[in-house]
Amino acid sequence: MPSLFNRPIVVWFRNDLRINDHPALHAAFKKNAPVIPIYILNQEFKIGSASLWWLEGSLVALRKSLESINSRLILRRGEPLEVLHNIIKCSGAKAIYFSRCYEPTFVEQEKNLAKFLNKKNIECRRFSGSLLIEPEMVKSKTGNAFKVFTPFYNACLNMEIINEPIPAPRILLSPDEWPKSDKLESWRLRPSQPNWAAEFSRYWSPGSIGAQSRLKDFISGKIYNYDKYRDRPDRNGTSTLSPYLHFGELSPREVYNNVCSANILDNNCSLGGKAYLRELFWREFSYHLLYHWPKIAGSNFKNSFDIFPWRDDEECFHAWKVGMTGYPIVDAGMRQLWKTGWMHNRVRMIVASFLTKHLLISWEKGASWFWDTLVDADLANNSASWQWVAGCGADAAPYFRIFNPIIQGEKFDPEGDYVREWVPEICRLSNKFIHRPWENPIPLGNYPEPIVDHRVARQRALNAYQSIKR
Repeated sequence: MPSLFNRPIVVWFRNDLRINDHPALHAAFKKNAPVIPIYILNQEFKIGSASLWWLEGSLVALRKSLESINSRLILRRGEPLEVLHNIIKCSGAKAIYFSRCYEPTFVEQEKNLAKFLNKKNIECRRFSGSLLIEPEMVKSKTGNAFKVFTPFYNACLNMEIINEPIPAPRILLSPDEWPKSDKLESWRLRPSQPNWAAEFSRYWSPGSIGAQSRLKDFISGKIYNYDKYRDRPDRNGTSTLSPYLHFGELSPREVYNNVCSANILDNNCSLGGKAYLRELFWREFSYHLLYHWPKIAGSNFKNSFDIFPWRDDEECFHAWKVGMTGYPIVDAGMRQLWKTGWMHNRVRMIVASFLTKHLLISWEKGASWFWDTLVDADLANNSASWQWVAGCGADAAPYFRIFNPIIQGEKFDPEGDYVREWVPEICRLSNKFIHRPWENPIPLGNYPEPIVDHRVARQRALNAYQSIKR
């Protein structure tokens, strides 16, 4: 047991797997006490398979970052309260510092931990760091939480946002004795037989170094045309920072600071920069909704949708999952998701609209599939976005807005480059037929006919939405 004056501080890492701009780690460093960094694989909260692939790479990167400042990462698996209690007993820790989370399961964990530590007379400090503005800070003039994005966004713009990131600690003091740690390999986070994530490493480099590289690439080039190309899956026009933000390898404050600095230094990127910041605040809005209405993670925001006549059609659901619906832009998106663990945001809206409106399959089934296959699977964004498209969420798209997958493809992938990349069976079709291959006079081989007729499916969806309005 360490002496009274050398008792360590435990820093519990969660979705904040970085050492830069980490308020909890910085506060522990400033105390001039030994620091024990720990990550707990929480078995009460099921992480999607693609996210587990990313998590392993992220933990490897975090371990290297901590070793560079004379520290190490302790890995444990189990219920967080039990694990932290064990760490306190074996290390004599005097405090536990951690970054705040907003998912309902994690909110409850934080409350229980604070009660437990209070009884033990152990300091418990919770820090922000995953959002620019805490959800309870943004309120309407009547003091209520916002349900619509635009007034939420305008309220945020009128608030002071501290955008100067905190530098990483120069060096951390080590405890007299390190607690035992699991071996990361024993967690078996990545698939082996079959290795369905074999291609992921071609597209992603989890960890802070990969995050900073992506941010630099975006700020130095793609931001200039972000307002023009962000809806074009055929162009490399988005930041692709979402998984890095989700795992906290990059803080939103670092992103906000870099975008604002780029806008100040070069007026040519201001339109793209403003468009990107608006998207960053959509992320904030999703967390705002999850915090104030935690039920959105698993049930309809609008209660009227509890009686919506969803269809249980496993054959159509399977065709959607594997990208064999017969609608090229939909199939391209679903195949991109399977091969890379990511999908362009415009295409996410198209495939979500197709599932919920053309097929009348519940948004919850779609959200569950995304949760398991996205490397950036984020409970707030995933839940709020699916409900937005389905029409049952806050500030949702109107029920009569049913994306036409043919027109969406022709508008946002006009040359068919995106479809040709991910649906090679039809890559030789001319631009005239690439988004409507069933009209091509030459047989298509293995590519299927559309599983539903757009006009018929659209009318069926309108009838279903009208039924709950009545």
